Amino acid sequence: MFTKKTAILSGLVTMIIFALSGCYKTVTIVENPGSSITTEMSFKKDIIPIFEKSCIASGCHNTGGKAPNLMAASAFTSLSSGNYLKATDPDNSLLMLWLNGKKSPVMPVGAGPDPEINAKIYAWIKQGAKNN
Repeated sequence: MFTKKTAILSGLVTMIIFALSGCYKTVTIVENPGSSITTEMSFKKDIIPIFEKSCIASGCHNTGGKAPNLMAASAFTSLSSGNYLKATDPDNSLLMLWLNGKKSPVMPVGAGPDPEINAKIYAWIKQGAKNN
């Protein structure tokens, strides 16, 4: 009786171990190619359209949504006063950590890292994260 219970228990433990070993989350980390962008990035012309397409359209970062509010009228203030940016240090900016998958949740949610978007935002931060 004891050996039958032990055999069943060890079989269950073995199945659980095999099942759990197959369950893991991979994180995609995208390196920042934004250093190669030499043209000046404009917050209004280059960054706001990214937010409108990827962050606001999804309904996440709009007025009354999740912080930061990335609506055109309040995006810069939300990002700078909320400590999401470290001007000239994009690698340590919270915004870039989310965009690169180094911090969860990876943004944009559902789409994941986008090298083109990341390059523009990275370059903008590296250039001083100006409200231009």
